[in-house]
Amino acid sequence: MPHLPPAQEEVALQFHQLCEHLMLPAVPANTVLGIEEGAGLPDAAFWWKERATCCKVCARRFGSQRQLVVVEPSSTAGVAVLKLKNLPVNSFSLEFLTELIINLEKLENDKTFRGIIITSDCPKAFSAGVDLREICGKNPAHYTEYWKVLQDLWLRLYLSNLVLISAINGPCAAGGCLIPLTSDYRILADNPKCLIGLNETRLGISAPFWFKDPLVNIIGHRASEHALQLGLLFPPAEALQVGIVDKVVPKDQVQSTALSVMTQWLAIPDHARQLTKNMIRKPTADLLVKHRDTDIQNFVSFISRDSIQKSLQMYLAKLKQNKD
Repeated sequence: MPHLPPAQEEVALQFHQLCEHLMLPAVPANTVLGIEEGAGLPDAAFWWKERATCCKVCARRFGSQRQLVVVEPSSTAGVAVLKLKNLPVNSFSLEFLTELIINLEKLENDKTFRGIIITSDCPKAFSAGVDLREICGKNPAHYTEYWKVLQDLWLRLYLSNLVLISAINGPCAAGGCLIPLTSDYRILADNPKCLIGLNETRLGISAPFWFKDPLVNIIGHRASEHALQLGLLFPPAEALQVGIVDKVVPKDQVQSTALSVMTQWLAIPDHARQLTKNMIRKPTADLLVKHRDTDIQNFVSFISRDSIQKSLQMYLAKLKQNKD
């Protein structure tokens, strides 16, 4: 590549610094600038008009000035604590999902870690799930991108070689259950406000099959049919009874209990546990892998309906009214 004009060089440098910070693969300058290999450089003014937003877009997609996910080593060797910090309720914005996937990938690639405890750093909730603003009032291309990223997160969690324990220290509804349902073990705080369940039908939408399948695997067919159709949210005692969580403890003991349970799981040789986990979970995961494109098309078609959009708009307006 010939020498870049200062304006182009600055943006290319910013982009590479962003990639380095996020531990993403390096990208050639010509790719960053949208210039074909071997081609001459475009006029600087034209280039700025067409490409000046490159780093802003990438920073918005793959990084943020505010930290939405915090990863800390625990007191137990080989265990990381991943804290969800997308205030106020850890809703799944595209930015949050992207940052979460990046951090999970880092931990998977860091051989010093064998397990992750996932918990919330937001006082109000573990996770409220899908950010309705991402699926309301946008275009089909945005819905496609959003759903694909959500699928990516599910696959990364469900097939993770690491031991995943959800330390659920707040309410966990609808899409927020993606994390517990893909974990190896679920601990719920014993607090009447800590409800958990897939309540999508109450919002006029349906949980995708790749949410339904692990729920069926965990609590059984009839209990899942009942819970999904009625959009049930289980309080702690009922959640334990139906089996959607494995243990209920006082809120101030959720973290210590997660560490104690993790020690039991890490006593098993990794290779044996990983092979067994993959053998059990791969058939379920393969269903999504095989039908990803169809699932995306179905979602975009459904969510783009006028009736669905109106329902979502009304629900968001109600939330805003309650907040005001």
